[in-house]
Amino acid sequence: MKKISKLLSALLLTSLALIGCDNKSNHQVTEQNVIKVGSTGQSYPNGYKQDGNLVGFDVEVTEAIANELGYKVEWIIAEFGGLMGQFDSGRLDTIANAVAVTVARQAKYDFSNTYSLYGSQVVTHKDNNDIKQLSDFKGKTIAGVLGSNHINNLKKAFPNNEITIKTYETRDGAMYDTEYRRVDGYVNSKPILLAEIKRKNLPFKLVGEPITIEQVAFPFSKDEKGQALREKFNQAIEKLRTNGTLKNLAIKYFGEDITL
Repeated sequence: MKKISKLLSALLLTSLALIGCDNKSNHQVTEQNVIKVGSTGQSYPNGYKQDGNLVGFDVEVTEAIANELGYKVEWIIAEFGGLMGQFDSGRLDTIANAVAVTVARQAKYDFSNTYSLYGSQVVTHKDNNDIKQLSDFKGKTIAGVLGSNHINNLKKAFPNNEITIKTYETRDGAMYDTEYRRVDGYVNSKPILLAEIKRKNLPFKLVGEPITIEQVAFPFSKDEKGQALREKFNQAIEKLRTNGTLKNLAIKYFGEDITL
């Protein structure tokens, strides 16, 4: 009886140990299938809150990619500069917030295939009759989002510091000051500006043509993990481009195809 009792105890302990191993294994698989993606949650129509939920073009594109790859997205919300800082420190796998592909960023990150294109566009108040073309901003103040590449594009357009650039943590502050004419203009992507103007009936008018056209993609770290995730994203992006998902999402949020 003692031998039987010891045998049963040993079998029970072995079973519990195996169950523990199975639970740990399942937990590890779940963690590996979660990707942390950054969004400001205030960037209409790319990523914004609606009825308490995060929605938008970049959000749906990311979720569609994750679905193709069998991933679950854990969204991290912060202002744009903070997102870039978290990404640099390895706390994010990528950012889905209209991140423009630039030479400076390519030196730090590896980018996925392009999934949308934007033009850096400047607007002013519709009642501002003094500004009809980009050169009329000389001696004036233009607002933009801190950390946004549109700020760099402004500096290139006015290389001799002919304008004052005022930066904001979020686009809401920049738009608000432009609406109430505390600044003379505001720079952002043309499709985003048109969507915001339509959504909020903003009293803005476009000034001239876009400063430049930029490619938008997902940034990834220059390491083995980043490379592997980038390759998977590229495969999913091209599948979504081929089956029309990217185009349909662009039309849903912008009213036009900005993916080509």
